[in-house]
Amino acid sequence: MGSVAKKGLQLYLLQLQQHPLRTKAVTAGVLSAISDIVAQKLTGIQKLQIKRLLLKVLFGFAYLGPFGHFLHIALDKIFKGKKDTKTVAKKVVLEQLTSSPWNNLLFMIYYGLVIEGRPWMHVRSKIKKDYPSVQYASWTFWPVVGWVNHQYVPLQFRVIFASVIACGWGIFLNLRARSMALTKSS
Repeated sequence: MGSVAKKGLQLYLLQLQQHPLRTKAVTAGVLSAISDIVAQKLTGIQKLQIKRLLLKVLFGFAYLGPFGHFLHIALDKIFKGKKDTKTVAKKVVLEQLTSSPWNNLLFMIYYGLVIEGRPWMHVRSKIKKDYPSVQYASWTFWPVVGWVNHQYVPLQFRVIFASVIACGWGIFLNLRARSMALTKSS
C-alpha cells in the first residue's frame, strides 16, 4: 500500500511541475469538495446536497486555485523571492490587507447568490451583518498560516498548503454558522 501512495505522490508532483496552474486548480476543487462533504455531515445534513457540493468545487477550481497560484507568484516577484523575517512579515500584512478581505467578501457573495440562490438584497444585508465577524475571525487565524506558508513552504506548494488549511477553515465556518443559527432559534 505504501508504494501506491508513493507512486501517487510522484505522479502528483510531476503534474505540479508540468502543469502547476491546472494541478493547483484541481487540488483546490477537490479540497473544496472534501471540506463541504465533511461540513454537510457535521452540520447534520442527512442527504448530501450535490448541487451545493458541485458549486463549491467550481469555486475552488475556477477561483481559489488560480487566484492563489497567481497571488503567490506576484508576491514572490514583488518581494524578489526573499524569505527573511521582515520580508515574510510584509508579505503576510499585504496578503491580509488585500486578498483576505477580498476572498472572504467574494465567497460570501458567491455563496449567497449562487449556492443559496438568494436575491442580492438578502445577500447584501447578510454581508453587512456577518462580514465584520468573518473577517475578524480570518485575521485572527490566517496570518499564522500565511507566516508558515511564506517562511517555510516552497513556492510551488503554497497554494496547496493554503488549500489544505482552507479545507479545515471551511468546515469551521460552516459549523460556526450552524451554531449561530441554532443559538438564534432557541
